[in-house]
Amino acid sequence: MCAKRQRVFVAGHRGMVGNQILQQLDASEDTDIVTRTHGELDLTSQASVMDFFAKERIDQVYLAAAKVGGIHANNTYPADFIYQNLMIEANVIHAAHMADVQKLLFLGSSCIYPRAVAQPMAEEALLSGYLEATNEPYAVAKIAGIKMCESYARQYGRDYRSVMPTNLYGPGDNYHPQNSHVIPALIRRFHEATINGIPKVEIWGTGTPRREFLHVGDMARASIFVMNLPKENYLEHTTPMCSHINVGSGVDIPIGDLAKLIATVTGYTGEVTFDLSKPDGPPRKLMDSSRLRSFGWEPRIDLADGLSETYEIFKAEYNRGV
Repeated sequence: MCAKRQRVFVAGHRGMVGNQILQQLDASEDTDIVTRTHGELDLTSQASVMDFFAKERIDQVYLAAAKVGGIHANNTYPADFIYQNLMIEANVIHAAHMADVQKLLFLGSSCIYPRAVAQPMAEEALLSGYLEATNEPYAVAKIAGIKMCESYARQYGRDYRSVMPTNLYGPGDNYHPQNSHVIPALIRRFHEATINGIPKVEIWGTGTPRREFLHVGDMARASIFVMNLPKENYLEHTTPMCSHINVGSGVDIPIGDLAKLIATVTGYTGEVTFDLSKPDGPPRKLMDSSRLRSFGWEPRIDLADGLSETYEIFKAEYNRGV
C-alpha cells in the first residue's frame, strides 16, 4: 500500500529561504506542495489564514514568511516589522493547530540573541540579556514565534519546531541600496564601482568585526533536515522551553576581509578604504551550531564558491534591470 502523499504548505515561497525550500522539496515524489502569493493569501489576516487551513488539508508547514530587512529598514520601520511578523506567526501557527496540522517548522533569525552575549551564541543564551536596539522589534517578534511553537507543543503535543539561521546570502537576496544586508549591499556597491570605474569604495567602520555567513541553499537543506528528524531524536537534544536549533556555517570572517573577497569576486581593482567615524556594531556574531551538527548535518557550500555563484546570478538580474 502506497504511503499517503504529504501536503506541505511553504509560507513565503517567493522569499529567499522559502524559494530554496520549495525547490528542494520539489524533488520529493511523496510531497504535494501548496503555496500562495501575498495577493492570494494575506498572512496578516486571521480570517483569511483560518479559512485557508480549513480548506486545504495541510500536513506540514514551513513558516518562512516574514518581513525582513537590514539595519536601516529595521531602524526606520520598527512598527511595521513587529506588527507584520507577529501577525504572520500568530495566524499561521494557531490556524495550523486548529486544522490539526501536527508538524510545523518556524524560521527565525540570529538577532534573537542579546547584543552582549558569549561567543559563539548557544541556544541557551536566548532571553539572557538586552537585544540590539536597531532590530529589537523584529527580534521580539521572532522570539514570540519560537515561544508559540514551544507553547503549542507543551499544551497540545504539537510537533512545532524552530530553526535560527545566521546571516544568509545567495539566490533571491535583496540588493536594495538602503534596505539590504551586508553581502548583497557590498556585491552591488563593488559591481557598480567596477562598471563605472570608481577608484575607491569606502566601507563603514574599521572592518574588524567578525560575522558568520551561510548560503541559503544550505539553510533550506538544514530546514528540511530538521523538519524530518525523528521526534525522539529532536526531543533528546532539546528541552521544552529551549527547543530552537541554530543553523550556521561555523566559520566567521572580518568584515574587511569579506569586502576584499567580494571585491575580488566582482573583479574590482580599485582601493578599499574604511570610514573609522562610522560604528562597527558588535565585535563578533557567531552561532554555536553544535546542536544541529550532533544530528549529523553539515553545510556544503564554501563562502568563496557561494559568493561567486551569487554574483553571477546578481549580474544576470542587474543586466535585466531586476
